Amino acid sequence: MKPTGWRELLSTAVVVGVVVYLLIRASYGVMPPLPLFAGATLLVLAIIESVMGYSLKARIEGRHGQPVQPLVAARAVALAKASALAGAVMVGVWAGLLGYLLPRLHLFAAAGQDAPGAILGLVCAVALVAAAMYLQNCCRTPSDSDDPDRQQHHR
Repeated sequence: MKPTGWRELLSTAVVVGVVVYLLIRASYGVMPPLPLFAGATLLVLAIIESVMGYSLKARIEGRHGQPVQPLVAARAVALAKASALAGAVMVGVWAGLLGYLLPRLHLFAAAGQDAPGAILGLVCAVALVAAAMYLQNCCRTPSDSDDPDRQQHHR
């Protein structure tokens, strides 16, 4: 499994952001008000993945706890990859919404009411992407300098 790259996450966020902007532009008038904490669940996931990453890294490095079973690390990496992609999609959603709302703050009262929730959602989505990338990075094993095959594989 290759690590998730920032480039693919950024391109996902941009494409989703453009699509959401166009959809919001066409249908904002019929949408219900946006709750302030609509994106807060993403922050909860980010916190969980950060704690998980810290714990796994300590166990992989042998600082505390039992050694990490390979299947546990593989599942954590799969979770991190899925969360990074989901976070990038949500970054695009919130950014697309904000792209519509911010220029219209002075035109619509609803835009002013929805903007704080969209900003909070964007911050939480960025936090999820960062936490997922951190978790993915924490699952890497320390380089074994005595294993030439492993060194060639990392080049």
